[in-house]
Amino acid sequence: MGSHQHEPWLLENGNPKVLTREMRHGRTAHSKSSNSLRKKSDRTLVSKVPCATIRNVLFNLQEVILGTKLSILIPAIPVAIVAEYCGFGRPWVFVLSLLGLTPLAERVSFITEQVAFYTGPTVGGLLNATCGNVTELIIAIFALSSNKIAVVKYSLLGSILSNLLLVLGTSLLCGGIANVGLEQKYDRRQGDVNSLMLLLALLCYLLPMLFKYSAASAALTVDPSLHLSRASSIVMLIAYVVYIIFQLWTHRQLFEAEDEDEDDNNGSDEQAVIGLWSGIAWLIGMTVFIALLSEYVVDTIEDASDSWGLSVSFLSIILLPIVGNAAEHAGAVIFAFKNKLDISLGVALGSATQIAMFVVPLCVIVAWTMGVKMDLNFNILETGSVALAIIVTSFTLQDGTSHYMKGLVLLLCYIVIGACFFVQRTPLNQADVTNVIPNGVLSA
Repeated sequence: MGSHQHEPWLLENGNPKVLTREMRHGRTAHSKSSNSLRKKSDRTLVSKVPCATIRNVLFNLQEVILGTKLSILIPAIPVAIVAEYCGFGRPWVFVLSLLGLTPLAERVSFITEQVAFYTGPTVGGLLNATCGNVTELIIAIFALSSNKIAVVKYSLLGSILSNLLLVLGTSLLCGGIANVGLEQKYDRRQGDVNSLMLLLALLCYLLPMLFKYSAASAALTVDPSLHLSRASSIVMLIAYVVYIIFQLWTHRQLFEAEDEDEDDNNGSDEQAVIGLWSGIAWLIGMTVFIALLSEYVVDTIEDASDSWGLSVSFLSIILLPIVGNAAEHAGAVIFAFKNKLDISLGVALGSATQIAMFVVPLCVIVAWTMGVKMDLNFNILETGSVALAIIVTSFTLQDGTSHYMKGLVLLLCYIVIGACFFVQRTPLNQADVTNVIPNGVLSA
């Protein structure tokens, strides 16, 4: 405790907020995962600044900008903005924007946890449940405003596939290799709940697609399929609200990401490093930059596709989710190395559930208010890939134990699906046509 002096200027109210045991029990796997990429700041130099206001500003900058191992990517943010305004190559703007989104996504998780010190674990959990995938949501909204429905569908489905197969597969593989002589166990109850939610989401995705083929003419089912999708989206959002109540109140013990080693070593030593209003201001600022870079990504993805000879579906389904959630994914793998699979599962399954049951239906509702006709029909190839990913993941987690072979199978499934979209060459302007006309008709 001697190394953590409580300077009253660190926080707005002069009283550092300490992470109590109650708050620590309310922490989610996402916040634990993000912590693995953070680094402590040296307050020595900042504390010597005579002006209290300047000290507070400098300390906030030190904690938020330099308090992550991904700070090396932060310069990509201003470079992307300069490249856009100076008219540099559009593919470069695309790459720089993706790199800039990576630390921003991790910093949003950090700031959300800081705000939770003041609001309590329940409100903090709600913030995490709504802001955990803010990058995907903002990218989707900008794509909808540009009427790029295919990009929205591809990127969201890609996030689900990435979490279920890539993140979970890599975590189980690395954890199994690093702990090959140990018995790896996890609480399967959390996985059961998430699997049920994902299967409900899959049903809502399957019905609009099957509905199209159940009629004599596919064109006649366009409007009914759209209405069915909107109704299903409302049902999914209601189910997600109940899921949040289940997660944060009635059955919170199933989702707690406890780390007994850290509790024993640190006790109540963890404390807020920025104030409440500073956290809110940073959260607003980060959201603005995420929105700006997301707009660049949406505007330049077709140019990057043409320049690199890669399909938009591959860039949206494979590249966007990997880069956008790299920080969270890396944290899940790190905890798997430490044989803490409950945290890794919480990150992968929690993110997949949040995308499938919250972000996707919310995008349908937002598109509805914008006058954009987005439905839940993701076409046969995309829907089939998600269905297989959910089924394989559910079978993998059914016995509560793990080894590297399970992770390898999940990872190989992701590689095969990635190869499928790599060789696919569906132009973006034809993506919506396939929602009406079967692929076989187009090829004929």
